[in-house]
Amino acid sequence: MSDRTVLHVKGRVLVGPDDVRDELWAVGGRISYERPAGARDIRTVEGWALPGLVDAHCHVGLGPHGPVPEDVAEKQALTDREAGTLLIRDAGSPSDTRWIDDREDLPKIIRAGRHIARTRRYIRGFAHEIEPGDLVAYVAREARRGDGWVKLVGDWIDRGTGDLSACWPREAVEAAIAEAHRLGARVTAHCFAEDSLRDLVEAGIDCIEHATGLTEDTIPLFAERGVAIVPTLVNIATFPQLAAGGEAKYPDWSAHMRRLHERRYDTVRAAYDAGIPIFVGTDAGGSLAHGLVASEVAELVTAGLPPLEALSATAWGARRWLGRPGLDEGAPADLVVYDQDPRADVRVLAAPRRVVLDGRIAG
Repeated sequence: MSDRTVLHVKGRVLVGPDDVRDELWAVGGRISYERPAGARDIRTVEGWALPGLVDAHCHVGLGPHGPVPEDVAEKQALTDREAGTLLIRDAGSPSDTRWIDDREDLPKIIRAGRHIARTRRYIRGFAHEIEPGDLVAYVAREARRGDGWVKLVGDWIDRGTGDLSACWPREAVEAAIAEAHRLGARVTAHCFAEDSLRDLVEAGIDCIEHATGLTEDTIPLFAERGVAIVPTLVNIATFPQLAAGGEAKYPDWSAHMRRLHERRYDTVRAAYDAGIPIFVGTDAGGSLAHGLVASEVAELVTAGLPPLEALSATAWGARRWLGRPGLDEGAPADLVVYDQDPRADVRVLAAPRRVVLDGRIAG
């Protein structure tokens, strides 16, 4: 497609769950609902159109041992694009991926900077590893480097106890979250276990990743404060394998991971029933493959979310939460076209017919 080509999308354009229109036009990379006057070079795509999907927990530029070369990061981003993911909240990466912003053929990224973890309390090569006295300074640094988010590691295995435990004292996270908010950034945290959640939420955190440790005691607190969760169920599915690998050295941790896995669907459903905002994230990067957004939506449905709510968690609702437009007049023409209505069956998301990025058909 040339820069002068006008893309005509017709069929069913899902501007919102109940706002369905017959067609849209992509002119100069932007959405219009009026036929452009005098347009001659027009390419038509037919089907069911959704806003470009959102993966709200993804790691572009991250591999099993830390940062990866640019060509590997490019392949990661292309894999996500082909799956229909056109907006990524990169939930922590040691790589500088700003070069992606200059590529019109790659997904748009909202960065959280690099993970911030307690010394020897996270995967080697992934995070800044610091002590509590330095937390405020590092949060300020990553708030300035990111795109409105900062990522903490809220809990991890404690080699002294042999189980998951909170990484930060309450006063440290209170000061750090306050500093991030002062700088205009939101804060999220990796949390598998139960005991880090109350302090983080009462300290003002905006989101929790994984949130497998939610209980009947903390679910009401999340709901009251409006703290979102990104369950990453396709990642939680790996817990039994992780537990088996660590059982000989850390039997308590292994048993804990299995319990968190066994109740994962009940946890997510209880969170949804309580009104906690839930969004789609795959945790791609590190050791998990990219391009799993459709699988994560299906997992949320398995957990008990109504299909339309699971769809919104990667489409309309997710974009609104991240402050990015959907299929709005004048917005970037980032959309995915399917052969069937994804509202009727979310499994349709696994087979995009066309992916359109900035008004151009990708791939």
